[in-house]
Amino acid sequence: MIKTAAVCLWFAGLGFGIPCLYGIWSLMKGKGIPYVLGFPSYGYGPFERMGIHTTLPLLSGFLLICVVECVAGYGLWNGDKGSAVLSLAIVPVELLFYYGFALPFGPPVLVLRLILLFLSWSSLN
Repeated sequence: MIKTAAVCLWFAGLGFGIPCLYGIWSLMKGKGIPYVLGFPSYGYGPFERMGIHTTLPLLSGFLLICVVECVAGYGLWNGDKGSAVLSLAIVPVELLFYYGFALPFGPPVLVLRLILLFLSWSSLN
């Protein structure tokens, strides 16, 4: 179960991080919000409706969370309890970005990760 939770972290970190890099590149080139598979990549969601426009610092913050997910996934794969704590610590920020960017696949993967993590907590080092 721990390894599956680690895969969930990598899935979210890479699955959202790679398009985030594309979004950062597009904004840096002045091309605006890019579209990935027909959907706006990190734009036009609730953040925009609240007046928070997609900017390089906002996307960079999300990319940082994606990198932390991947790092935590590596540690969790090896059964490290500190990595499990790290993965729990970033949950509020993840949820904020998932909501603000309207990322529908983030919360289900997050819930699965949390369930697996809590069910196998005693097996961590």
